[in-house]
Amino acid sequence: MRIFHFSDSHAGAPAEDWKAFLDKRWVGIFNYYFRRRFQHNQDILKKAVSVMLKESADLYICTGDITSTGQALEFKKAVDILSPLAETKRLIYLPGNHDFYVINNECNKALFNTFRYLNANKFSLSDLPLKLSFNELELIIVNESYPSNLISSCGFLKKNDSRKIISMIENKSKPIIIAGHYPIIEKKPLLRIRHRLWGQSDILKKLNDGLIDVSLCGHVHKPYYIFTGKNGRGEYCAGSVTKTSSFSELIYDNERDSFIYRLIKI
Repeated sequence: MRIFHFSDSHAGAPAEDWKAFLDKRWVGIFNYYFRRRFQHNQDILKKAVSVMLKESADLYICTGDITSTGQALEFKKAVDILSPLAETKRLIYLPGNHDFYVINNECNKALFNTFRYLNANKFSLSDLPLKLSFNELELIIVNESYPSNLISSCGFLKKNDSRKIISMIENKSKPIIIAGHYPIIEKKPLLRIRHRLWGQSDILKKLNDGLIDVSLCGHVHKPYYIFTGKNGRGEYCAGSVTKTSSFSELIYDNERDSFIYRLIKI
């Protein structure tokens, strides 16, 4: 089974209403105009989509942050580029913290509608965590992104969601991949205290024990991987497709029971 994994493309746009200057969006808009727009070229995402479609995969997984502040126009920009992948009905999209940035009706409506569309209307954001079964493996998709305070970029794995995930792996019969926006393994918890995932300790133990074979994540803009077991088991971060001009390929070889990773430059 062949998976293409990409993340953190960060489409940006101006403030869409005056309320944006009263909530967290003004921070993201400022950040976009003075930093992110020079780092995240959406033409690179277009090229990545073209390469992914040409090479073809069994599954395309996007682990979030397709926007900068979660506004409707940003989602539209992202959807216009990602729609060819969505039309394959093999795209899985999970939101990042910038996609679920604030509590705002228009922003949240845009997120929920985008989530439904990119996932081929198969499920809603409220259905997560959810286990999807394929011939060779199983995929658990998780939402860890919720609006937080002005200075926080943290994610939260809720206790009830953690319990559901653990129940999903109790009678494991195939390799299991878990996909979410945030890294489960945090090597620098103090340095990244404003950016880390909270509540992941039980899931981390399952990953280290081999009950979860692979974790796919984004959030950190530089691609990397951490092995936790044999035959390619571990955590793979795709990095930012628009910042690094790259996405990841993960192949599961059923005969060898092995995961093979490759970073594809575009």
